[in-house]
Amino acid sequence: MGTLQIQLHISLTSLAMFLLKAWRLTAFGVYGYLNFTKPGFVEHAKKFKSEEMEAPIQGKNCIVTGANSGLGYATAEGLASRGANVYMICRNKERGEAALSSIKSTTGNPNVHLEVCDLSSVNEIKSFASRFSSKDLPLHVLVNNAGLLEDKRITTPEGLELNFAVNVLGTFAMTELMLPLLDKASPDARVITVSSGGMYASPLTTDLQYSDANFDGVKQYARNKRVQVALTEKWAEVHKERGIGFYSMHPGWAETPGVAKSLPGFSKSLSGKLRTKEEGADTIIWLALQPKDKLVSGAFYFDRAQALKHLMFAATGGSHTHIDLIIGNLRSLSGLA
Repeated sequence: MGTLQIQLHISLTSLAMFLLKAWRLTAFGVYGYLNFTKPGFVEHAKKFKSEEMEAPIQGKNCIVTGANSGLGYATAEGLASRGANVYMICRNKERGEAALSSIKSTTGNPNVHLEVCDLSSVNEIKSFASRFSSKDLPLHVLVNNAGLLEDKRITTPEGLELNFAVNVLGTFAMTELMLPLLDKASPDARVITVSSGGMYASPLTTDLQYSDANFDGVKQYARNKRVQVALTEKWAEVHKERGIGFYSMHPGWAETPGVAKSLPGFSKSLSGKLRTKEEGADTIIWLALQPKDKLVSGAFYFDRAQALKHLMFAATGGSHTHIDLIIGNLRSLSGLA
């Protein structure tokens, strides 16, 4: 192949990649605006069945990460109001105590507890897991809700890119370490991981910590959220005989402190059209309550129904073959055998 042909091939490849990325963003934007906003929730809610939110969960043990505000708070409050024993995982002790007090007051449920743990630190997660495991409780529901979108590259004391540390490695380590307690609640145990519609704009990549010098927090967040969906698929496959259900979901575009801080322009442009935190948490609580024979382990849920994992012509589906390599890297980084 001559030099000119090589240059032409490179140019065509670059153009194809540019067009593909542009299509992903356009398709995601249009699909999201029609479905992820508050009007989308109102429309989808016409098919909801109120009795599905009345399933018994009294006395069941539930962990909710990132529970001091936003979706995590609404989830913890929703589970507590239905009589569950709720363990709120919060990074900040003061904000966690304020949220704990508020949830106990509004629900009248005394069995709500605060566990302080920074999900960006594998060592803190291991320390929490050791403390919690000593209670020897069956864990019925683990909600991996804690998430972060930090636009600038920040490295944690453990040497990890911060978004990845919280969204991916924190989720992985927490889930893996809770498996023995989830086994104790089998066959009713379930893991619910809160992803994001933003993952539609990204394929799975093995570049977990975004090595590109031009760091982009929004892109990294989308990549992280894609990993969560692929992880859920793999967990469902590997542990299908254990009686643990694994589900990922996305809450739509909800008005939370995290969104307001991380995406101020987005939050402002959609003012009045964003979902409430309760509407965003609705499907998380729904997944916690449903009989497992009504759910599909490994599936991705949105507004109480199975949802697409890949948008049409976005060419993200084949990327999930990378998940085995990614899990190997996560095991190595977390020190989990």
